[in-house]
Amino acid sequence: MFRAVIVSCLLGLAIATPAVVRTREEIQAFRHFLESTKTSDGSQFIARTKASPLANPEENSGRYQGDIVLDDFIIDSMIREYAMGRNAYIWPNTKWPNNTVVWEFGEDEFGPLQKEAIEDAIKDIEEHTCVKFRYREPEDTVFVRLTGGSGGCFANVGYWEEREVHTLNLARNYPGVGCFRHATIVHEWMHILGFLHMQSTYNRDEYVRIVEENLRPGTEHNFDIYEADLVDNLGVEYDYISCLHYGPYAFSANGEKTIIALQEHEGEMGQRVFITERDWLRINRHYNCPGAWD
Repeated sequence: MFRAVIVSCLLGLAIATPAVVRTREEIQAFRHFLESTKTSDGSQFIARTKASPLANPEENSGRYQGDIVLDDFIIDSMIREYAMGRNAYIWPNTKWPNNTVVWEFGEDEFGPLQKEAIEDAIKDIEEHTCVKFRYREPEDTVFVRLTGGSGGCFANVGYWEEREVHTLNLARNYPGVGCFRHATIVHEWMHILGFLHMQSTYNRDEYVRIVEENLRPGTEHNFDIYEADLVDNLGVEYDYISCLHYGPYAFSANGEKTIIALQEHEGEMGQRVFITERDWLRINRHYNCPGAWD
């Protein structure tokens, strides 16, 4: 009887487990791609920047989708989902408790002008949303540490208590240049607040066409899109000029555009000069700020 129950359970599990639809080679290639995004150094960042000078610096930073730092558990989950034919980016509750981000400067990472540029971005977010920032106290174990490593601009996505130290890196530069453009700094803070890139959303193919023949080999997965059960547009329209949208030359192999707009729009796709009203609205709705849903 017990043996029959075991066999029955195993059969049930086999039926319930989604089938693997990717080949072993495809899965291994995807794993290699994700593992390769775990590290990036200054020389690689410089080489990518020289090869793709029209791309935004965060797109050349060598992480997932250019600038997203993946936790190991997320990589494992993404590989499982990919093997079953789905795109997935799974992470815990992305909202910072009490709508407050705890943060600190890494020791001796930045000069006065760079610190001022970072603090200006924080002030901009606080003035336009209900999100607050608090500098780390000694007893805080979950916080964002800002570093200035030469590998580019990149960050974790969202809050995760078990992560403890969250990463936000801005390669040192003059304010207004490279990773120190104002909207690039806010871009990385928006990842910390829980946002993915604009063109990752489930309905992006209604708005842009990805020119796959112009992509650098091996970067195709940076343009994966995520279904509505993983990405919430919060009732806000697609925004070509969002500070979270790629520029039109992201991951280009030949200097030609990799993203073509399918609808007319004002402004420069992927600009990093300012934060749009729709960017602010997304933050306010994600954090249920007063009046955001009026």
